[in-house]
Amino acid sequence: MSTFPKNFLWGSATSAHQVEGGNHNDWSEWELLHAQQLAAQAEKKLQHLPSWPHIRDQATNPKNYISGIACDHYHRFREDFDIAKKLGHNAHRFSIEWSRIEPEEGKFDEKEIEHYRQVIRALRERGIEPFVTLWHWPLPVWVAQNGGWESSKIIHLFSRYCQKIASEFRNDVIYWMVFNEPQYWFWNAYVGHTFPPQRSWLHAASIYRNLSQAHREVYHAMKKINPRFQIGVVESTGVFSPRIVHTVISPLRNFLFPSLVKGYFDFFGLNYYRKVSLLGRKEGTVSAEIGWEIYPEGLYMIIHEASRRFGKPIFVTENGIADAKDEKRLAFIRDHIVWMQKAIDEGADVRGYFYWSLLDNFEWDSGFGPRFGLVEVDYKTLERTIRPSAWEYKKIIENGL
Repeated sequence: MSTFPKNFLWGSATSAHQVEGGNHNDWSEWELLHAQQLAAQAEKKLQHLPSWPHIRDQATNPKNYISGIACDHYHRFREDFDIAKKLGHNAHRFSIEWSRIEPEEGKFDEKEIEHYRQVIRALRERGIEPFVTLWHWPLPVWVAQNGGWESSKIIHLFSRYCQKIASEFRNDVIYWMVFNEPQYWFWNAYVGHTFPPQRSWLHAASIYRNLSQAHREVYHAMKKINPRFQIGVVESTGVFSPRIVHTVISPLRNFLFPSLVKGYFDFFGLNYYRKVSLLGRKEGTVSAEIGWEIYPEGLYMIIHEASRRFGKPIFVTENGIADAKDEKRLAFIRDHIVWMQKAIDEGADVRGYFYWSLLDNFEWDSGFGPRFGLVEVDYKTLERTIRPSAWEYKKIIENGL
């Protein structure tokens, strides 16, 4: 039996645009413009998956790619947090939606600020530690129209928004994440062209400069608001095969942005899902829904790499599998926690684990197809059903491995 420290944080994660519903931002506008195209491309993109016969109807339906009401978490957050508490979670990662807070330049919506105050209070009342992400990809429409992250103007605008939020919740939140996966977002938006704004990678220099400068400014400003704040950087990480290729790619793929802001974060948030076999032959278990190669040992590798590079406490801020039938999720969670425990035993300062996601949700350009949730969501009735693996995760939280 292997147990974890009593103060170890266990939970799950969500992001505003993926679960709240009713958002109006650059993403929601992009969805309306591209839903037909995404549906038309689905067969070519997904027909190789074993699950294709089961997901065809949904994947080829344009409505699948419009977030709409999503999970209606905006109105049902208390119900969802009751479930998280029931499942033994003592921490929850979520994001605040900038477009709700500042729908027009310089005009902060006090009603929406109060909404997130109630979200944080609901977590606290249930004994769940809030972890707040300040930007999880969507931009207010007016920000996007004025150049988004390509324009240096965004540094001041984003810092002002973050300072507003930090001031409002200075006594309610300790753990903050400025950006979610800026490297991964850039790659998809400017290289792979699967995320908005689908522009040229030649903007990379200005975007990375603006992102890194904004992060540093926010870090300094928030520390002035409350020196007790713990402010982290969160990046998407992966393992590559063969191993020699991983050695070359990892510093750029996994740690470029954190390296640009080294010295300006208090913890490293590590999002890890899979291995990428560059020679084409997948060696491990594969998620039938999206074809990702499952490789739990990779989490152990990335934890050690991050520890050596940054010497900061680590939180596994996302780790999950798309598995509608809930056949592989328990093994996925258990095996990753086993390798996380091994890293801890060898000296890594890992302080928490967040499964992605608490709920089935809107998975960006994949729409509502992939089912990552500990809790199944019926998108017609919005009924929540706790999956069996969620109860097994609770047993690990309470009893160890």
